[in-house]
Amino acid sequence: MASRRGSRAHRRGGSARCLQADEDLAFLRRPEMCGVRLQLDYWKTEESLQRHGIEHTIVVYGSTRILAPAVARQRLRHTRRMLREQGSDMQGHHALQAAKIVLERSRYYDVARELGRIAGTAQCEGILSSLALVTGGGPGIMEAANRGAYESGAPSIGLNISLPHEQAPNPYLSSELCFKQHYFAIRKLHLLERARAAVFFPGGFGTCDELFEVLTLLQTHKIKPLPVVLVGESYWRRAIDFDFMVSEGMISPADMHLFVFRETAEAVWQAIVEWHKTHETQL
Repeated sequence: MASRRGSRAHRRGGSARCLQADEDLAFLRRPEMCGVRLQLDYWKTEESLQRHGIEHTIVVYGSTRILAPAVARQRLRHTRRMLREQGSDMQGHHALQAAKIVLERSRYYDVARELGRIAGTAQCEGILSSLALVTGGGPGIMEAANRGAYESGAPSIGLNISLPHEQAPNPYLSSELCFKQHYFAIRKLHLLERARAAVFFPGGFGTCDELFEVLTLLQTHKIKPLPVVLVGESYWRRAIDFDFMVSEGMISPADMHLFVFRETAEAVWQAIVEWHKTHETQL
């Protein structure tokens, strides 16, 4: 009897270990399977984009830390109330100054939201007639651009990324066009693969990383030409001294033509339209 029980336990244990490769998560997560995981990360999103007929996109990049004006005003009011209740000190004054800067920067949220609306409702011909808006799917500028597209009834695509501090997708993504990538490389690939314009709002390390990658790919002709618009000239010229790079011979004067500066959503959209009128026959 004991022998038969042992035999049944052995069979049960054996069947538990006999998993198909695509059902064995421990196997798929092994370092040697990185290539397979990269393909899965790519194809899950790619298949859905193809199925939904997404061919051309306008990509919007920018900081997660730029808040909607209403939220920024609320934060400033809260900071001032805390100062009144707890008394002012150096730390409190720093918090107040930071809250004022957040409110000032919140104007970019409105610009990104309006750009999403314009892209979602514009009546154009050629490539620009079928532009879908795509972002990294997170908060801040990404949320604002997705919000404008979503509110206009246009496709609103988000390519979220898994991070140590989990970043939830913003609430303004089309239900079947919300994706999550594990690898930054795959996320960047999808952001650019269908891109017909790239718009960069003020941002930090991540935004600068994406900006320099796009400029490098254009400079080295690794991707098709596309308009690159930097929103907020005063920010970008302080954050990156392009003229210094030219004077030092690190980039050529011609590289300065890879992008333009604009301030408003209307001006950004007009720059994109004018670029395509000039270059569409070459694409």
